[in-house]
Amino acid sequence: MPRALTVQRTVVTPNERARFAERIKRKRDHYTRAKCRYWVFEEAGLPGAFLEFFEGPDAPTLASAHASAPESVLDPNRVYREVEFD
Repeated sequence: MPRALTVQRTVVTPNERARFAERIKRKRDHYTRAKCRYWVFEEAGLPGAFLEFFEGPDAPTLASAHASAPESVLDPNRVYREVEFD
């Protein structure tokens, strides 16, 4: 099965940044334990605008990780599958 990915955009105010950093650590730990990966990127030109990437080795593993996550993902049903072009 191909890898699966979910993307979420999150905007954080300067006052919420420290709390968001703690949330990121909890999410990273959760997804690591669930055999998934979690990345966060901040938009270079817009501090506080983040993209969160949740990746699993397959869609069922990612769905299970989302279901047991400490925070819900905004749209856990929007899953992207890896595509390989020959």
